[in-house]
Amino acid sequence: MTGSRLEAVTPDKSGATAEDARPLGAVVGQLKAWVERLGWIWVEAQVIEVRRRNAPTQFLRLRDPSSDVSALVTCTSGVLDGAGPLADGSMVVAKLTPRVYAQRGELSFECADIRLAGEGRLLAQLEALKRKLAAEGLFDPARKKRLPYLPGCIGLITGADSAAERDVLTNAHLRWPGVQFDIRHALMQGTNSAAEVMTALAALDAEPGVDVIVIARGGGSLEDLLPFSDEGLVRAVAAARTPVVSAIGHEPDTPILDFVADLRASTPTDAAKRIVPDVAAEAAGIADARARLNRTLLGRIQVEQAWLDQMRSRPVVRDAASALGPHVEQVRLARQRLRETLARRLGDEQAGLGHALAQCRALSPRSTLRRGYAIATADGVPLTSVHQVSVGAGVQLTLTDGGLDARVEQIEAEIRSHDGDEE
Repeated sequence: MTGSRLEAVTPDKSGATAEDARPLGAVVGQLKAWVERLGWIWVEAQVIEVRRRNAPTQFLRLRDPSSDVSALVTCTSGVLDGAGPLADGSMVVAKLTPRVYAQRGELSFECADIRLAGEGRLLAQLEALKRKLAAEGLFDPARKKRLPYLPGCIGLITGADSAAERDVLTNAHLRWPGVQFDIRHALMQGTNSAAEVMTALAALDAEPGVDVIVIARGGGSLEDLLPFSDEGLVRAVAAARTPVVSAIGHEPDTPILDFVADLRASTPTDAAKRIVPDVAAEAAGIADARARLNRTLLGRIQVEQAWLDQMRSRPVVRDAASALGPHVEQVRLARQRLRETLARRLGDEQAGLGHALAQCRALSPRSTLRRGYAIATADGVPLTSVHQVSVGAGVQLTLTDGGLDARVEQIEAEIRSHDGDEE
């Protein structure tokens, strides 16, 4: 037996030899069977990676923050979605059982349920409530009421002798010294906080002189600010007829009250700056507006004065009669032509009228009578033929200066030739 052969059969610490080697698949299979008999167990861990895929199986990695131990976890899409938004670093409790992937001999854990733990659970609950209220339209910008430019009285809900109260009052009076407040004190944290804030809100909302309501509190932990995400308080603010300003915590703090309020202020100091104007800035604005108005009026007056001077410098304005001279001469000539034309027209018309009158007089029966003729009538009917009367009939003769009554003594008829000539 060679040296290499002797090394191969040298037993290890467990007493097994190379001749006892077994197939890797069989060993992994036995390990898989043994591991997967361990069953389910709840563990607490921190999420350090979430890998979402478009597939039924999802992957995430959990670690123990107290030791340098991490593990790969698989779950269904439904389990991962049911846990809510899982951000890296979130603490969770998960129901796990070990699994061995035989093809690669890898150990992982299958997750049947996963839940946010501690603050993460609170955030998930708040997120679910936020989605519910948003679906109802309570956060709709169209519902938000405009704050008055200069409120006559401001309702303030805050803790008694709190820094938030001092911040709001001090900064508001610095900006507008004459501002009035109606202050209602309430617990700003704890189990009764939401109820007391709702009571103060209802009282201020019922006051007709209160133009805007500020709910103010300083910063704090997530648990300290939970009353301002209370569903009852949020709905009460949404139903208030008076505009409500939320001034809870500091800039990063966003309780649900911020979303339903008519205005969100990042801090109580910011709320004071947003609810009243700055008297110094307003006075400066008025002074600037007056200065701009004066400049505008003076500029307009100068423009109009320049226009007036230009109009007055024109010849027609300096001597209006000089511009009328040519027109007066034109009117005189036009009147002369009109008179001459009318005179000629009247002469022509008079001459025509004389000719027409002469013709009418020449054709008049009276003119004929003047030449020695007479008009004979019988019973008012003009006689044009001897056959219209008989001997002894009475006739009337009209002469140029009167009339005669006569009697027919004899009738002499004229004999006409065949061609109508008299004989």
